[in-house]
This record gives sequence, C-alpha cells and structure tokens, in this order.
Amino acid sequence: MNPAGSTKERILNAAEALFAQRGFDGASLRQLTSAAGVNLAAVNYHFGSKDKLVEQVFRRRLDALNTERLAALAKVSGAPGTRLEDVLAAFIRPALELSHDNGGSLFMRVLARAFAEHDDTLRTFLSENYGHVMRQFTAEFARLLPGLSKEELYWRIDLVTGALTLAMSGFGMIRRRDNVSERAHREQTTQHLIRFAAAGLSAS
Repeated sequence: MNPAGSTKERILNAAEALFAQRGFDGASLRQLTSAAGVNLAAVNYHFGSKDKLVEQVFRRRLDALNTERLAALAKVSGAPGTRLEDVLAAFIRPALELSHDNGGSLFMRVLARAFAEHDDTLRTFLSENYGHVMRQFTAEFARLLPGLSKEELYWRIDLVTGALTLAMSGFGMIRRRDNVSERAHREQTTQHLIRFAAAGLSAS
C-alpha cells in the first residue's frame, strides 16, 4: 500500500465525517488531524489549505459521479427514441448508487451542508466544476419537453433534484424492509423516483 495514498485517504475520510457532523466552519484543522491520526504538516503537504481540502472532498465523489452521468446521458441524448425516463435514469441511477456506496450517504450530508450554510465560495466551485453537467441534462430535457418555457423547466428540474437529494440522504419515510436486499431497495427507489420525476416534468 502506498503510505502517501493511505495518509491522503485518511485525511479525506476524516474530513468528510467531520464536515458532515460539524459543517465546514465548525470542523477545525485540529479536530481533523486528531481524527485522521496525522499532523498539520501532512494536511498542508497533501492539500495546501483547508479550502483546498474541502474541494478535494467534493472532487473525490463528484468527479466519478458526473463522469458516469455524462456517459449514461451520451448513450441516449439526441436519439429519436429517447424517452424522458431514459434521461432521468442517467441522472438518477448513478447518484443513488453513490449514496449507497462506501461513505456515500455521509457525503450526501456534506453536500447538503454546502447549500444549507450558504457558502458562496463553495457554491462557486461546484457551479464552475460541475454546472456543465446540469446544463447538458437540461438541454436534453428541453428537447423532450418543447412545450415548457425555460423558467418552468428550471422550476421542475429544481424540484426533481430536491426529491433526488432526499432519496440519497436516506431521511425519507421509506425504509428498507428486512427481507429486501440493499440492491433491491435501491432499485425500487430508483424506479419510483424516475416515474415520479417523469410525471412531474411532463405535467400539463
């Protein structure tokens, strides 16, 4: 095992947990180094600053997520037979898979913090690095829903994204039954959300 890689992962894991629990301002570097079992020099060496560490916490999850989303979208975008449900599946399925992956549900709380705390610097970072993903999905939704105005489409996509965020967080009313596997429960959630979102986006 690469010791440097191991140290970096420990710092990222500790940061993700602390940011989820205490927020970005509430988690100090002293708490972080203690949780990760490293010294401040190690944090500075790997990340340079707390702001850069925060960015890397997001990049570690969102780079892979959005690569999967765009790959799935590319398979259906612009095709004559593409349905609204196909585009929604490309948007929703990778996100729900992430939320059930190792550390994924914890990261969802970190992501929620980014918006709840009104951190303009972080919002700018997310917009500049991942805004293009949402724009590509929005363009395909607009192609499939030509009767919607841009403003109405944005409202509906925003509400769909909110529903997805709730599903990813695991804070909703629906709980996995003991006789249902984690994979099966995730697929049920995916299918229900796709149907719900399709109905909402296409409502007259």
